[in-house]
Amino acid sequence: MLQKPNNPLKFLPLFASITAVTPLAIDMYLPAMPQIAAILNTDISLLQNSLSVYLFAYALGMFMFGPLADSFGRKKMLVIGLLGYCIFSLLIASSSSGQEFIIYRALQAIFGGASTLVIPGTIRLLFGKDTVKGLSYVSTIMMIAPMVAPTLGGVILEVSDWRMIFYCLAGYSFLILLLSIKFFPNLEQQVIKQNSFKTLYLASYKRILSNKRTRTYLLISVLASFTFFTYITGISFIYITVFELSESMFGILFGINVIALMIANLTNAKIAPKYGARKMISAIWFIAFLFSSLLVLSAWLELDWIYLVVALIPLMGCLMATIINADTEILKEFSQHTGTATAVIGTLRFGSGAIAGPLLALFYTGTALPFALMILSGVILIAVVHFYASSSP
Repeated sequence: MLQKPNNPLKFLPLFASITAVTPLAIDMYLPAMPQIAAILNTDISLLQNSLSVYLFAYALGMFMFGPLADSFGRKKMLVIGLLGYCIFSLLIASSSSGQEFIIYRALQAIFGGASTLVIPGTIRLLFGKDTVKGLSYVSTIMMIAPMVAPTLGGVILEVSDWRMIFYCLAGYSFLILLLSIKFFPNLEQQVIKQNSFKTLYLASYKRILSNKRTRTYLLISVLASFTFFTYITGISFIYITVFELSESMFGILFGINVIALMIANLTNAKIAPKYGARKMISAIWFIAFLFSSLLVLSAWLELDWIYLVVALIPLMGCLMATIINADTEILKEFSQHTGTATAVIGTLRFGSGAIAGPLLALFYTGTALPFALMILSGVILIAVVHFYASSSP
């Protein structure tokens, strides 16, 4: 009989490295978009859509492979995911047209979803009642990837062309694959036997979505994710177009916010195990409401950009902590179905994030007010769901 490791913290760098395959794939090639469009003789707008394709395919991969991870084992699914990610990274580098590039990117994303969805469930088994601590630590370490990915892509372009970016992604995933085969914990897992497509997928997802407590935390996680994606989608426009800040200043402010997110995660990891997710979400919400109100006030009065920064830094930290606490409560409900639970979380999260851009475009006025109002609306809806659930028997 296999035993849980005495020190689960030692696995967190590996878990974060696995989770980082997605932000690296999303952000590392951004500086190369014009070069890719020129070399492949394709429209730049097609390549810009490749980011949306990646996010959609990533969610699809989680949806497809979640129940399979529960049925065949997490480590097996991790190996399949990383191997597929590596192969399609190499094929992207060999693309001869924009259409090929998009197709291979989608397949890369699907297998990326297969590899990363096993991490929350593994943390759930390793950390038990301290799951929130494990998730917070992994999220903190993983945030290094989106901070450095565009810079890494730019450095690679200085010495080579865009194809080398994807060769590097392939090499990175292959290295992580080897490390995972040797070091990824091979924990006991009760393999869930399925006799048909219906029991594998339909019954698995029904089990998750029919749980009332789970639906509450899913809604909270989705609303917090939507609000966070509103920030990710709109902040470059707000800083650069509305306030006419330079691209370098935008990079500095974005980096400061990432550091603030890391601090929020570490703080949440220390406090949440003591007070529990419900109390944490309640306390965090009041802070988020305060700063989202300040955000709207500064946008409405058209104050200087520094007020926006002061409001956004703690606000985004609150949203990230809310997401982690809500996800922790969902995973606690399904110790043997964490793959399916993670797939539901990921699919809804990226689906909600996908509508942030169109909504910002729909309410566009040339000011920061629609952006601020969407964020405040998301925070208010979190409160409606959370406090309604708390008052229900």
